[in-house]
Amino acid sequence: MTDVEMNSDPSRRSRVFEQAVEGWIIIVTGLNEETTEEDLQDLFGEFGEIKNLSMALNRRTGYVMGYALIEYALRDEAAAAIKGTNGTTFLEKTITSDYAFAKGPAGARRSAPRARGRDRSQSPGGR
Repeated sequence: MTDVEMNSDPSRRSRVFEQAVEGWIIIVTGLNEETTEEDLQDLFGEFGEIKNLSMALNRRTGYVMGYALIEYALRDEAAAAIKGTNGTTFLEKTITSDYAFAKGPAGARRSAPRARGRDRSQSPGGR
């Protein structure tokens, strides 16, 4: 089931957000490399129960790669988290929060149509 987000921001007006299999996932970017899961639990837990939190770590350094995925069960909680944290300063860096999954406008193609036949030259001697 999807809902249409109707914000006054024209760039977001026509976007349709999708629910993940079991909840609503938001992506948080611009994280300080020393951010911990506990830091994110404290900040984003204020907006609702966090079902899942995933941070990508650099294998070589062990530091955060700058983004995290946070899952809420309810869309209202995810929307409140986005509204409450997007563009704010967290651990000395400005973070950006938004829905992780969004559909394109209705009727838009997902990819370019495939060409029929050969779209390259034939190998010499090949038949």
